[in-house]
Amino acid sequence: MGDRESSNHSDMTDFILVGFRVRSELHILLFLLFLFVYTMILLGNLGMMAIIMTDPRLNTPMYFFLGNLSFIDLFYSSVIAPKAMSNFWTESKSISFAGCVAQIFLFALFIVAEGFLLAAMAYDRFIAICNPLLYSVHMSTRLCAQLVAGSYFCGCISSVLQTSMTFTLSFCASRAVDHFYCDSRPLQRLSCSDLFMHKIVSFSLSGIIILPTVIVIIVSYVYIVSTVLKIRSTEGRKKAFSTCSSHLGVVSVLYGAVFFMYLTPNRFPELSKMASLCYSLVTPMLNPLIYSLRNKDVKDALSKLLEKKKSSHLFFPFFK
Repeated sequence: MGDRESSNHSDMTDFILVGFRVRSELHILLFLLFLFVYTMILLGNLGMMAIIMTDPRLNTPMYFFLGNLSFIDLFYSSVIAPKAMSNFWTESKSISFAGCVAQIFLFALFIVAEGFLLAAMAYDRFIAICNPLLYSVHMSTRLCAQLVAGSYFCGCISSVLQTSMTFTLSFCASRAVDHFYCDSRPLQRLSCSDLFMHKIVSFSLSGIIILPTVIVIIVSYVYIVSTVLKIRSTEGRKKAFSTCSSHLGVVSVLYGAVFFMYLTPNRFPELSKMASLCYSLVTPMLNPLIYSLRNKDVKDALSKLLEKKKSSHLFFPFFK
């Protein structure tokens, strides 16, 4: 009797992550793809943080923000990838109620924090290009710390609201979440509750998060472009644009995938999964590559680090 009650309780609390609707033969290929992408995320973002922390030349506000961006990318991809990979090898594909809550909470926290952090980085580039003489005054260590802390705080508040709204819903008999991780949209499809007020609040919350960050980024780049166009030398323009191109690339990939996912109708869940894959795993993989390939300071710091490692092997060959 007790076993039956605990079984029923488990059935009522566990969710099933449907994942990608493909033939079982392709699961190994998908696992290897996820493994490759996640390995690149770990190497790229840990490497970026190591370079920034070890090279004193990168002790500037721009790289302080970039280090936090790598930290966020590393952690929110780690919320998704390990569970998604393990589900390729299991028949049940189940996730506990607590695990589902944790995924939604942590993913929302880090993805919202990243949006605000990208806005802070745009403001940093605006000050650096439009007011270079006052850059060190405006972008003080204290202000940079406050902007990063504010990004995490906004992410936390948004995450608490979104998670609490999602799990106050009543769910029907089906527990099959048509996604490869727990997300609020596919969970809403399982709900028996009236979603009108939930959608209104969710839409308002998204607007409060997205609009200010997008406005800050757009206004910053309008001023940046107008300032750069006034620079007479071609070399000066090229240098100014090169400091912003990496940030613009990251913003475009992230916001493009987010908008695509939320504008995709519910009747096309596979398209929504592909968009989610882009901003949950592909974007964290690309960010270190974009910044390392487009940034001379990072490339120089990486070369210096590799030369130091090479010289240590020459002097201490037994460590090879």
